[in-house]
Amino acid sequence: MAFDTLIRNGTVIDGTGNPRYQADIGISGGRIEAIGALQDGEAALVIEAAGHVIAPGFIDMHSHSDRSLLDDPGAESKVHQGVTTEVVGNCAASPFPASGERDVILEGSHPSSVVADWTDLDGWAIRLETNGISLNVAPQVGHSALRTVAGVTDNRPPTADELNTMRRLAAEAVEQGAYSVTTGLTLPPSSYATTDEIVSIVQATAHYDGVFYTSHTRVWAGWHIKAVEECVEVGRRAGVPVQHSHMGIVDPRVYGRGGELVAVIDRARAQGMDVTYDMHPYAAAATHLQQLTPEWLQEGGVSAMLDRLRDPEIRQRAIAETSGGYFRGLPFEWDKLVLANVSTAGNQNLVGRSIADVAEARNMSGVETMLALIDEEDNKVGVVAHNRDEGDIRFFMAHSQAMIGSDGTAMSPIGIYANDRPHPRFYGTYPRILGRYVREQPAVLTLEEAIFKMTGFPARRMSFRDRGTVAVGNMADLVVFDPETALDRATYDNPHQFPEGIPHVLVAGDPVVLDGEHTGARPGKVIRRGA
Repeated sequence: MAFDTLIRNGTVIDGTGNPRYQADIGISGGRIEAIGALQDGEAALVIEAAGHVIAPGFIDMHSHSDRSLLDDPGAESKVHQGVTTEVVGNCAASPFPASGERDVILEGSHPSSVVADWTDLDGWAIRLETNGISLNVAPQVGHSALRTVAGVTDNRPPTADELNTMRRLAAEAVEQGAYSVTTGLTLPPSSYATTDEIVSIVQATAHYDGVFYTSHTRVWAGWHIKAVEECVEVGRRAGVPVQHSHMGIVDPRVYGRGGELVAVIDRARAQGMDVTYDMHPYAAAATHLQQLTPEWLQEGGVSAMLDRLRDPEIRQRAIAETSGGYFRGLPFEWDKLVLANVSTAGNQNLVGRSIADVAEARNMSGVETMLALIDEEDNKVGVVAHNRDEGDIRFFMAHSQAMIGSDGTAMSPIGIYANDRPHPRFYGTYPRILGRYVREQPAVLTLEEAIFKMTGFPARRMSFRDRGTVAVGNMADLVVFDPETALDRATYDNPHQFPEGIPHVLVAGDPVVLDGEHTGARPGKVIRRGA
């Protein structure tokens, strides 16, 4: 038999959870054409996989690469991990719908040359595919984008007309291929919404096949259980499946109580609901510094927030309200908040330093330093927050309804993010699972279980028809890795490092990483609901 590409002598772990087996894989026309003993096969490209695992390409169930792929279309930080598909639009922040004047993703994020010249999913997808991308993306529509376009950026319920506008825009996005409505309920303006508002918007999409609800829940003190309950309640009332985003506990006073959170999910499933979650394997999170300020300060968007912050009286009010050392009831730990990115050259030397360190150097309080940095950087400032417990991570990872999502961004170590010190999950999530939680801690996951959580399980949630498993006829989105050496190298101090032990990554049969090097290929597509 003649193939475009032949992967020989590998160990196949097919993404279903079934035991591994030895086989060759023949690829033609971007799809898997044959699996088995293909020693007589011929191909233009032959990849020797002896001693290596051949698995479906990893599906990043929770990504924030909506805009970064326009800056860094090679997606180096993700494809070198073996990621071939990213699910984007999470935490309420999708780049569509957009008014043509404001974009919720671009307005308060990293400096970029990208101009948002689209207004809907179609326009954004055309822009991505015209530019070319090295991996696939599956879009979701964000609640904050809906509220922004509907003109509800302040802390109030929408009018009947505004709610109908959000419902219509959500349905239009789903018709154009979005898989889910996402919320970010600690992130204005999504956080201003009541449960009823969210249910109404999700209900407008519920009659479309394959649609579900995704939530970054309300991470507030005393809410570690109530937040999951609200997430499930939205799905129950709207009549759709539920995906809980980046499961974790960020309140040190309730570390070790993960069983209480997953019990909510287990009860819902016992009642017939389809509820799952994603999580990442790190004891730290990352966010914009803005998220730690009072909600009233953020009303109306970034420009309005900066105007308030630059009024001395209003800034003093913000300082007074947060000087007690708590954020929505959660204790501020300034030494555990480390600056990841800034936009000005003058503050570049602060990247990698904690808020506590900067505050001491400036002879200011932590709150004063936080607000000053937001002001100085026009809000383009991010932090890594060391706020999770390793025992909780292992517990959540091992649960039957857990799948893996990086909560990270596709970027290049030599692109516009090169001077940042991002969370290492941007570069290391998937090899970290393979190395630290399979090989080094086998009691957490078997290799077959890990691959399922990174491939077949998210593919099932997304209702992908021909991705996520190694099967004849499926798209040849594949990763070849060494199970004895695969490991993350990215660290908090030096995150821009590619992993070890993942030499080959194919997207639609096209090698994107070959012998450990990025080929420059851009075969990725926007995978739309129902496709």
